[in-house]
Amino acid sequence: MNPTTPRRPNIIFIVADDLGYADLGCYGGREASFGAVSPELDALAAAGMRFTEGYANSPVCSPTRFALMTARYQYRLRGAAEEPISSRNAGDPQLGLSPEHPTLPSLLKDSGYRTALMGKWHLGFLPHFGPLKSGYEEYFGLMAGGADYFTHRNSTGAHDLYLGEQEHAEDGYMTDLITRHSIDFIDRMADGAKTGTPFFLSVHHTAPHWPWETRDDADTPAQISNNLFHLDGGNIDTYRRMIHHMDEGIGEMVASLRRHGLLDNTLIVFTSDNGGERFSDNWPLVGGKMDLTEGGIRVPWIAHWPAGIAAGGVSAQHCMTMDWSATMLDVAGVAAHPDYPLDGISLAAVLRDPSHRFHRPMHWRMKHRGQRALRDGDWKYLRVDDNDYLFNIPGDARERANKGKREPERLQAMRAQWEAWNDTMPEIPQEAMVHMGYSYKDMPQR
Repeated sequence: MNPTTPRRPNIIFIVADDLGYADLGCYGGREASFGAVSPELDALAAAGMRFTEGYANSPVCSPTRFALMTARYQYRLRGAAEEPISSRNAGDPQLGLSPEHPTLPSLLKDSGYRTALMGKWHLGFLPHFGPLKSGYEEYFGLMAGGADYFTHRNSTGAHDLYLGEQEHAEDGYMTDLITRHSIDFIDRMADGAKTGTPFFLSVHHTAPHWPWETRDDADTPAQISNNLFHLDGGNIDTYRRMIHHMDEGIGEMVASLRRHGLLDNTLIVFTSDNGGERFSDNWPLVGGKMDLTEGGIRVPWIAHWPAGIAAGGVSAQHCMTMDWSATMLDVAGVAAHPDYPLDGISLAAVLRDPSHRFHRPMHWRMKHRGQRALRDGDWKYLRVDDNDYLFNIPGDARERANKGKREPERLQAMRAQWEAWNDTMPEIPQEAMVHMGYSYKDMPQR
């Protein structure tokens, strides 16, 4: 990046949960009844760089997190074949991120970074798996895919809040607790960061994932103790307030960095683990969580780093979750483990110059509905329920105009391209499970 930067950057990787592509103001989101939904994130985007065609590695949470942690296609790992890992998988020695696999935090830690995860893990359960086994020195948060924001109980009813590897009781609203522990880590790492020991902080929020609870909804847990999917509750206003609570916490973290004189040389990256869920705004995209249509995989990507990124940049560079993990290793000057080459491609050149572009084909597959997708340049090949489609995404972001019959040669070529890539990946195990919390019996199809 800036060759005059005296130290390797601190890195904060913030991941929202089930956030829609257009939920933030800087991505065209509407104001809520209380005003702007995401003023802090909007400010980071204005002072940094925003990506308009960035993607998640999966349309569902834990598979994306495998890619985030390894900077590799998640399909290489057995645990990522679950869509997603379920709380009922607790104790399974196969379904998780193997401690032997190098990770973004372990590689950074080995190079001298201090490391911590505050928030959601969702990559397997103790005693076989956990953040402290995969490169994080500190951990506060939940192990499963979701928990009540007040009682901190997961979908099985088990209490799911940990400090390190010990179950931990702490009163408070989950979003605010994640913020509090994140700021505490920044405060404790500040002196070392000033004298040459950088830090890597993962802030993996559960917001705005169900259940639909704001800070003012402490009475809700009693109503949903038997079903955290909260199928009879929530609304757009509650959902937007949940995003706003997260946004406020991000503003507090930025203020802490500024107070310590660390903001200039801290790379902050913000995204979502997948597309939005039932109350989200994905406009102009179609679909959402669990779908390989654009609404399930295209997500916000914001990068802020005053020492390395000029303010106000907007990039249409194609990228996905694992590319950002590769980027963080790159800007930290850390090489991949030779036995685990990265599938992610560094975006460092794009951060230096938002007009820089490179060719980046991206592949996806899902056991759910037999989905597959390939985005290559302007074109996207998609299969859902044994139906093949071809879309020109710049001209049809809603994927309504199927060009397959008009351009059969292109469709055939992209299908062959996807299948050649798929041949390089392990097959989806027959026993892999698709875990759906609700169906079209509960709400109409999108």
